[in-house]
Amino acid sequence: MYGADWCPDCTRTKRALDAAGADYVYRDLVAEPQAAQEAEALSGRKNIPVVVLPDGVILVEPSDPELLDAVARAGSD
Repeated sequence: MYGADWCPDCTRTKRALDAAGADYVYRDLVAEPQAAQEAEALSGRKNIPVVVLPDGVILVEPSDPELLDAVARAGSD
């Protein structure tokens, strides 16, 4: 997951991933400015959070239901 602590959607997304017990790596765009370019290259957008799932699905600013559904699908592969 690419995000920043100042971003409310990023905080919400992290909270949803934690509640789901999902394993993920958090790339803080403030601490790792180069990661912003990676996130933009992956998503084609400047919006965050960007969530990259193990099955290759990329979500940008997902709602909690969209995120949890995609995490469940990725986990069943």
